[in-house]
Amino acid sequence: MNIIEAITQEQLKKDRGNFRVGDSVRVHTKVIEGDKERIQIFAGVVIGRRGHGIGETFTVRRISYGEGVERIFPLHSPRLEKIEVEREGSTRRAKLNYLRGRKGKQALAVDEKMMTAEESAAASTAKTEARAVAKAEAKAAETAKAEAKVAKAKTEAPAAPAKPAEAPKEPAK
Repeated sequence: MNIIEAITQEQLKKDRGNFRVGDSVRVHTKVIEGDKERIQIFAGVVIGRRGHGIGETFTVRRISYGEGVERIFPLHSPRLEKIEVEREGSTRRAKLNYLRGRKGKQALAVDEKMMTAEESAAASTAKTEARAVAKAEAKAAETAKAEAKVAKAKTEAPAAPAKPAEAPKEPAK
């Protein structure tokens, strides 16, 4: 091991790599304003990690007042106090750049966990059954409404005899 690697190993933080892309995190950073130092929190979704060793960075994205804000943090920076994982996400990509094009709540949508094939099939079956039940209930309600309308029309109709329909007159030739 040469001198550069030895110095790099001393600077690495051991407790910082416990999150993945897709996780919702709160990054606590030290901010120095004049002679005062305070902790500022940046909360959002990790959309990417890059690099290795002392130069490793990660990008956190959040929506602030309707505008997407991204911030790149060096993982082993002495300015980072701690990184809290609020919610673990499950992604199948190393970079979540597709979140940049989304609006509103969709911009924060990262699946919480992957479903197994059995869970997925059960969820699909449940959705299909729920749709069928809703469709049957809607049809029954429509039928009841039509029957009520017919019954109302019968009660309101006068008892006068119906006139026979007259045949249409043919125009003269």
